[in-house]
Amino acid sequence: MRPRIGIIDYGVGNLRSVQKGLSLKGAQPVITAEEEALRECDAFVLPGVGAFGDAMERLKPLKGLLLDSLDEKPVLGICLGMQLFFDESEEDGLHQGLGVMKGRVIRLPASVKVPQMGWNRVEIKKKSRLMEGIKSGEYFYFVHSYYAVPTEDVTVATTHYGTEIAAVVEKGNAMATQFHPEKSGAPGLRILENFVSMAKKG
Repeated sequence: MRPRIGIIDYGVGNLRSVQKGLSLKGAQPVITAEEEALRECDAFVLPGVGAFGDAMERLKPLKGLLLDSLDEKPVLGICLGMQLFFDESEEDGLHQGLGVMKGRVIRLPASVKVPQMGWNRVEIKKKSRLMEGIKSGEYFYFVHSYYAVPTEDVTVATTHYGTEIAAVVEKGNAMATQFHPEKSGAPGLRILENFVSMAKKG
């Protein structure tokens, strides 16, 4: 059975490429902002491109559903979607996040070109359901100006761009990548496949 995965449409991000990747890996992805439609889904993807504060404002109507769902459904954050899982962000002032993971989102160091845009190597630090079958040293596609600094043990994989950056985090049913798996070739599609597999299991 193809699991129904809700891609949360809150007005930010390129959702079609995520939809296509999930479809390729056996899911039935649905792009929607309707709470009732999302309740029927087996899992969620929280995508995102843009500013943290604006994204949190747009996400407000679905915040309760999203947080409640984490008790029983896997949720995958991508790029800005990963950053939203954390307590707060310094982007354009201080903004509160979802608070699923402890930590703050800060700007990339001044010593490197911002935004980071391109392929970067990822080092796996610990075992993870999301990264099953992925080897350390694989390259993934990043586009971001800010990054999360976790203050609890949620980091699964890191990358280096001026400093060590959490590239993949996982805490219970909340999991996320700073890179774009849907734009990262075969390794990225393997991550989406792993997520689809989790959605099937519930």
